[in-house]
Amino acid sequence: MLSGEDSTQGINSRAARPRRILRTVLIVGGATIAGVVGLLAVVWALTPIPDTTQELATAQGSVIYYRDGKTVLATQGVNRKNVPLTSVPKDVRNAVIAAENRTFYQDTGVSLSGTARAMWSTITGKQLQGGSTITQQMVRNYYSGLSQERTVVRKLKEIMISLKVDRSKSKDWVLEQYLNTIYFGRGAYGVQAASLAYFNKDVSRLTAAEGAYLAAVIQQPTRFANPQGTDLEAVRARWQGVVTGMVQTKALTPELAAALEFPTLVKQKAPLSLGGQKGYMLAQVRAELNRLGYSDEHINQGGLKITTTFDKKLMGLAEEAVKTVLPDDTPKKVRAGLAAVDPATGEVVAFYGGRDYNATEWNNAFDAKVQAGSTFKAYTLAAALEDGMGLYTRVNGNSPMRIASATIPNSGDTSYGSVDLIQATRYSVNTAFVDLGQKVGLDKVARAAEAAGIPAGQLVQHESAPTFPLGVASVSAVQQASAYATFAADGIHHPAHVILSVTTANGQTRTINPLGVRAFSADTAADTTYALQQVVTGGTGTGARLWDRPVAGKTGTTDESAAVWFTGYVPQLSVAVNMFRDDNKPVTVPGYGALYGGTLPAQIWKSFMTAAMDGEPVKEFPEPTIYDSWNDRSYDNSRDWRNEPSKTPTPGESEQISTPAPEKTTENPDTPPPSDEPTPNEDPDQSGNPDNRPPDNIDVRTAEPAARPSRFEF
Repeated sequence: MLSGEDSTQGINSRAARPRRILRTVLIVGGATIAGVVGLLAVVWALTPIPDTTQELATAQGSVIYYRDGKTVLATQGVNRKNVPLTSVPKDVRNAVIAAENRTFYQDTGVSLSGTARAMWSTITGKQLQGGSTITQQMVRNYYSGLSQERTVVRKLKEIMISLKVDRSKSKDWVLEQYLNTIYFGRGAYGVQAASLAYFNKDVSRLTAAEGAYLAAVIQQPTRFANPQGTDLEAVRARWQGVVTGMVQTKALTPELAAALEFPTLVKQKAPLSLGGQKGYMLAQVRAELNRLGYSDEHINQGGLKITTTFDKKLMGLAEEAVKTVLPDDTPKKVRAGLAAVDPATGEVVAFYGGRDYNATEWNNAFDAKVQAGSTFKAYTLAAALEDGMGLYTRVNGNSPMRIASATIPNSGDTSYGSVDLIQATRYSVNTAFVDLGQKVGLDKVARAAEAAGIPAGQLVQHESAPTFPLGVASVSAVQQASAYATFAADGIHHPAHVILSVTTANGQTRTINPLGVRAFSADTAADTTYALQQVVTGGTGTGARLWDRPVAGKTGTTDESAAVWFTGYVPQLSVAVNMFRDDNKPVTVPGYGALYGGTLPAQIWKSFMTAAMDGEPVKEFPEPTIYDSWNDRSYDNSRDWRNEPSKTPTPGESEQISTPAPEKTTENPDTPPPSDEPTPNEDPDQSGNPDNRPPDNIDVRTAEPAARPSRFEF
């Protein structure tokens, strides 16, 4: 039996035990709390606000416009347009706050209860109701270095950065970034893109009901983007919940809330199609932007406003001209290209690149380079005029012409005798231009073509051949339209381009306006134009005549019709049309047989130009200069050239007469190679009257073109 003292000690011992346990618990708990606080302090110190943002968070897609700067051609990259918070109506802001974080303007950027739920969800793997504040959502989606993974470490970093952001940034700044960052469905990032996607209006014009819908969408953007059936019922309930929340936060009075009606959504737009001609346009825009120094990243994420040179109406007319003129049974392998260039600026206002970009990305107007044929003769003529010759300089037009081992015929082996440069151009006399090329110098012919805009790299391998003036070099439709535009612009060449301006996201505009460079004198341009007018009024290009205005142009047909052309212009517009085949076989169309430049190409040109110039003022070409043919004694006109060999210089024995086909390159692997034949054929007279051909030994006094100005007197 215990004594009273022992009994008392036992009672004290039992009473002390809970106190020791409590003390231990308090010590351990305190140490744990101190450790957690210390850990949080370390994490706080080691978790600065990131100084970079996620690419997707700030990326703004670029919008590409037609030349009017208003009509959208295509969009590229992320569909986002950042706007200041002041542009967002207060009702829209309040709707988002009511839906996502009603204590936004009062909290510290973090919800303790919500964070606890989120942490428990992360630890247990169970999906509980989310509790992230607007600040936390913004931090998670805006700053770099924070992934979307559900880990405790990531969540802890998010909390620390959110607390720091709340201390260092204004609430309005946070809300602005959030509204510009969040995904709303329908491919729309940010409230401005969402406003356009759901209601087709600028964000500044949104109503309270529409703002409540966008706020409701944030929770399940994919499901509520185009709701039907049960999804529609769900989003209606969600919308009503947002409206009720706006009443509870006193953003709306009960009366105003009761008057709101569930908004009507606009039909969801399909992505802009890049088929047809749009794909060809976009490819050229991207290529030129790259050349101007804009990377694909700039284009996709820089929020650029890109205004192109393309006229939407003229683009449609170009496609219509090709499709309506070509017969329905035109072989699929037959390709057609068209390019229209403004002579005053070099702007490519329209083109036809092919049947469908989705079917083939190869652009018939820009990418395809085929032999120019006799459209190249214009540069030979310009070279001669620049060298001091006159329109009535006389050359040998007999056929065939022999130069070393080369035999060069005219079309149909027709001999024209001694002809002046007007007649040589009107009837596209091959031998006359070979003779002229020898006389002026093939190097000068090459420099003239280069000055007009044909790249030197496409000329150099051909310029030593006697047939060089006849168009054995390969060119594209855009290059030809641009080069002929030089004559229409009084001898000034403006480089072809497809961009008018680029405006950055911060409003800085860069205007693209390449300076014009004088290629030829104004007299040379006027005289070349005059000679090319005769082709259309009474030569091989009569199929391109316009009833209401003057036209200058030139047909072109290569050996065995492997490529056929008509390139021509009025003072306001230069247009080139080509037709060819991928396999370099003759271009034949049922009902036409092997084509000439004066047939379908000229008809396509006329169809397009007639519609394009409808309603435009009629402008006249400059008058040609006066040349006294009697003082031009380059050739003895009293002699009969038909039975004499050519008086042109004979090339050296080592000079190559034929021009080999260029090898395919990796840059243009699909470009059809030029004909293996050294001499392009030329079009027959398209006037319908064979008697229009000049006789041999033409007397210049009686063979002047009827359209020649009266001041040309002898």
